[in-house]
Parts: sequence; C-alpha cells; structure tokens
Amino acid sequence: MDKNRLSFNLTSLNNIPLNIALDIHSNELVALLGPSGSGKTTLLRCLAGLHKPVKGWIYSGDECWFDSDQAVFVKPEQRSLGKVYQSYALFPHLTAIENIMLPLHKLTRQQAKSSATEWLDKVNLSGLQYRKPHELSGGQRQRVALARALIAHPKLLLLDEPFSAVDQTTRFKLRRELALLRQQIQVPIILVTHDIEEAVQLADRICVLHHGNVLQIDKPDILMSRPKTPLVAKLLGQQNVFTGRISRKEKNHIILDWQGKKISVFSDEAYSTGDEVQWVLPPQGILLHRPDRADDGNGENPIHGIIEELVALGPHVSISVLPAHAPTLPLRFFIPRHFADRQHLEVGMSVSLSLLEKHIHLFESSC
Repeated sequence: MDKNRLSFNLTSLNNIPLNIALDIHSNELVALLGPSGSGKTTLLRCLAGLHKPVKGWIYSGDECWFDSDQAVFVKPEQRSLGKVYQSYALFPHLTAIENIMLPLHKLTRQQAKSSATEWLDKVNLSGLQYRKPHELSGGQRQRVALARALIAHPKLLLLDEPFSAVDQTTRFKLRRELALLRQQIQVPIILVTHDIEEAVQLADRICVLHHGNVLQIDKPDILMSRPKTPLVAKLLGQQNVFTGRISRKEKNHIILDWQGKKISVFSDEAYSTGDEVQWVLPPQGILLHRPDRADDGNGENPIHGIIEELVALGPHVSISVLPAHAPTLPLRFFIPRHFADRQHLEVGMSVSLSLLEKHIHLFESSC
C-alpha cells in the first residue's frame, strides 16, 4: 500500500474558485500551472489547513485530514507536511542549523542537531551551519528552507514558487538538487510555479488550473504536444493556434483545409469531412528551409511566406513568418541564432517552411 499517497476532492464554498480532485503517489511531483487567480495558492492553503470554507475531503494515506461530511478537521500543526515558500520564511535571529532543527522539538537537542547536520550535508551547506539568514545567499537560504521542510519526514511537501526569488543560474542548480533529493525521499510533492520550463523539468505530471478547475493533467511531454483544448495550449504559451476544416480522410491521416491550403496531419481521430476544427502547432513542429537552397520548401506541408519579425533572444532568434496564403495568421517559432546569421535572414525576406505533420494536433470544434 502507498502509505503516503495523497488524495483529495475539494470545492470552495465562497467566492474563491476551487473545484479540484487529485490523487498523487508518494514518489510523485505534480506541478500546478495557471494564471494568477486560478486557485493554485488556495489549494495549497486548503491542504495545509489554512483555508477552511471548502467541502470535500483530504486523505494522506489512510489518515483523514479533512472531511466536511464527517466534520473532520485536523489542525495545520497536526498535519505532517513540509512547506517551502518563495520568501524562505526563515527566522532571522537563528542560524542555519537552528532553523533546520525547529520541527524536531520532540527530540533532544543533541539528536536534533545531529539530524540537522546530516540535512545540511544533503542540501550542500556543510560548513555554513552557524551563519544566519542575512549571511547566506538566496540559494543557500532556500536550501535551508528545504532541509527544514523535509527533516521531520513529512507525508506531504508543498513548494510555493520556491525558486522564483533567485537568479537564473541558482534556480537551475536548485532544480537539479531537488531532482536529486527526490531520489532519497518518498513523499508526494506539489509544486506551484508560473515557470513552464521549471514544471516540465521537474514534474512527473503537470496540472493546468483555470478559475479553480482542472483543465488537464498529464505527463509534461503529453501536455505540451497534445493539449486538450485551445485554452490549455494558450495557457502553456502556444501561439500557433488556428482554425481549419477537414477536407478528407486517409489511412492514419487527415487532410486539413487551412485558409485554402491543404495540410496533412497524422491522426486517426474520428472526424468527419467538413468538420471545423482548431489545431495547434508547437514551435518544434516548424522547419525553416535554407534560403540558399532553391529546392527547399517542397517537403512536408510546404508553406511559403515573408519574415515579419526577427528578435534575437540569447542563442536563439524568435521569428514570425506571414504565410503567403494567410498573411494575417503568422507562424511563430525559434531558430538558432547562428543559423539566422549565416543565412543573413532579415525582415521582408521570402522563406519556405515545412509544417511537420506528426507535431500538428487537432482539437474538436466543441473544445
């Protein structure tokens, strides 16, 4: 039996939207994604016992933390969970080791200090045990907060945008350390983040929330390549969302009419000829052919167009191409900067694209 499995079904009773049910395994990290006001923080507060106007239930393994029908409510301090916040929430007058020792009030001081020393080593802070928070970097403070959250062997770990207050380099290091640390613990983890890249890198599953409702929960690769609805696609930052009509069906393929252009899509879905559908194409599904090769652009789903926009973003270039057949519907994607420089790409240049059929994803019109 999965003794630390987290299960809950919660509905808000006030004007804060929430209607969510999830089941999370003890070795699983689920990331919550969604815009501000989608219910992410409200859910964490419910699980921690800090937000009460809800109905439903919460179980940690076979232990009931909340059941509105049975009038069960376990107080926050009695729920075995760890929390890590964006603001670290460390006591400024205590040293790193003293902050980590706080949850171990039932142990002797020597036992608590010994355990805290072990956790300092696990989070790569050996030798810094006597420094106070103001003497630590942002990344080091967050490591202290993470060690404090885990030292008492909680049944649930809540991470509320834990890495958003540190610089990008430190953020990458902390993500890597969390991924390594997960191999040593068996506890369900819920991560709230606005960073899609962070969710994709860390999560076993990503839950997309909107107005308190679950729009989709899936493994990262499935979610990013097969969003269930156009709204999910847009919340994930997908820009190439269009409307077309089913022209005809072939074996394992659908021919889509997109503004008069025939697009082949790899699909065995039960669409009918004439159905109007919306479709999405992620950036990795667009291939820009070399302008110096005259035979390019005749490959898979060839599209000819004009470069509307080129924006250098570090080692990549964000590019927008206006298709010749649909000049009001730009295709947006990224290319390596060295490719753009070598091909002397510029705004107004004619280019040829291929839309890779295996990346095109169709939504039903009812979505």
